[in-house]
Amino acid sequence: MKLALRKEHVMAKKSTVTIMFILATVAVVSCGGSQEPSGLPEPTATISLPAFTVSTSEPTAPSTPLCAEVEIPSSSPSPQIPDQTGARSGPYIMAHFMPWYEAPPIASSWGQHWTMNHYRTETVGTDGTRPIASHYYPLTGPYDSMDEDVLAYQVLLMKLSGIDGAIVDWYGHTSRSDYRSSHVRTAVLFQYLQQAGLNFVICYEDQTVGHLINDGRLSTENAIARAQEDMIAIQERWLQDETYLRIDGQPVLLNFGPQYFRTNAEWNEIFSVLETQPLFFTLDSRIGSSAAGAFNWPPMHESWEGVLSMSALKMQLSNFYLRASYWEHFVASAYPGFHDIYAQAGVGQSYGFLDADEGETFATTLEQAFTHNPDIVQLVTWNDYGEGTIIEPTQEFGYQYLEMVQEARRQWVDPDFPFTADDLRIPLQILELRRSHAGDAEIGALLDSAYNLALNGDTSSAAALLQCIESLP
Repeated sequence: MKLALRKEHVMAKKSTVTIMFILATVAVVSCGGSQEPSGLPEPTATISLPAFTVSTSEPTAPSTPLCAEVEIPSSSPSPQIPDQTGARSGPYIMAHFMPWYEAPPIASSWGQHWTMNHYRTETVGTDGTRPIASHYYPLTGPYDSMDEDVLAYQVLLMKLSGIDGAIVDWYGHTSRSDYRSSHVRTAVLFQYLQQAGLNFVICYEDQTVGHLINDGRLSTENAIARAQEDMIAIQERWLQDETYLRIDGQPVLLNFGPQYFRTNAEWNEIFSVLETQPLFFTLDSRIGSSAAGAFNWPPMHESWEGVLSMSALKMQLSNFYLRASYWEHFVASAYPGFHDIYAQAGVGQSYGFLDADEGETFATTLEQAFTHNPDIVQLVTWNDYGEGTIIEPTQEFGYQYLEMVQEARRQWVDPDFPFTADDLRIPLQILELRRSHAGDAEIGALLDSAYNLALNGDTSSAAALLQCIESLP
C-alpha cells in the first residue's frame, strides 16, 4: 500500500532449507540498547526453495526420446553479468517490484495483499478464478512471491520485455507484520535476477523504524542505529554483488519517503556505516546532499473528486522534471494508471483513480520519462495489485504494457533489441506446461531446456520445443 505515504503512512536440483538458513544469508549486526531484537527466531518449519537453476553450461538436447526431432543448438551463450562499466545509449529500465504475496501451498494461508482481510481468496469461482484484493487478475492466477515457477516466469518476461532488472520494496528483516516474509522472498527473487543476468536495486522503507517505535519495540534514541543495521545488512547481502545496479561506481538505493528520517544529517549518519556512499534517491524531492536526486510516483494527492485528470498529471510531471533538471542524477517513473481497491476492501479511503485510457496513460508517462534523459526509467509497478499499477500481464490488459516497453527500448536504448511480442508468450507457456506436467521428469527436463534457450536469446528454438511438448499425448 504505497500511497499511504500521502497521509503519513502513506532450478534443476531441489533443495529444502529452513527459513533460518535463508535469513542467515543476510548479516545483521547487533545494536546496543535496541528494543527490536536483531537475532532471528528458531525455525519452526521447513520450506522448499526454488529448484529451477539457470544453466551456466551449454544447453544440450535432453537424453530422452521425447521431442528428439526438435534441434536444440549444441551451444548458446549463457546469461551474462550485466556490464556496468561502459557508457549506455539510454537509461536503465527497472520494474518496481512487490515481493510480498503469500499463497498456499508455499505459505500456510493466503496473505493480506491478496485478501486485505476481506476477500475469501481460498474459494474458487465457477470461472476458475479466485476473489482477490484487486480490480485486475494476473494471467498466472494469484501466486506466492517465492513460487519457483512463477519467479522463473516473471524474470524471463522481464528479459524478453527489455527490462534491465527490478527495484524491490524492502521493509527490513524485522518480524513485524509480513516484513520478515517479504524479506525472505526478496532474497529469493534476487537469486533469480542474478541467474538471468538482470540488475537489482533496494527501495528502503524507513517507515518500518517509525512503526517499531510506535509499537514500543524501539526507542527513538536507537532509531538511527536501527537504520544503520539495515544498511549493513543490505551491504553484506546485496550491495557487494556484481549484478547490483551501480551508476558512476555507486550502488543505487531508493527510499520510499522519507517517512521517518527527514533530515539530510540523519541520512548522512545512517550511511556512515557503509563502505561506499550509495547513489540515493528519495520520493518526489531531493533531500539535501545525502541524495543524488529523486524519483516520481503517480501523484494521486492531486485527484479532484476521486479522479486524477490527465491535465493535472501533466502538470505534476512538468513540475517534477523541472526540479530534476537541477540534479545531476534522477529516476523517472512511468505508470499505466491507478485504480486501488482500498475502499472496496474496507481498509481505508481510495487515493483516487487515474484512467489507463487504453494504454495512453502508460504511453504518455513512458515518453515523458525517456525524453528527459534520466539515469533510470522506473516502471511503476510490476505487480502492485492493490493499487492497480500493474504492467505484469493480466486478464484485463494482457501483454499490452510489456509490448510498449519493448518498443520503448528499441526507440530509446537499443535499436537492435531482438525480442518480439510473440516472444512474450513463451514464459506463460512454460509455466502452464510445468503446472500441467508437474512430477514428469522427462517433460521437466525439456521445459528446462526451453527456458534456458529463451533466456539466452534463442526464442525460436524455445518456441519449437514448446510446440513439440504441447503436441505430446
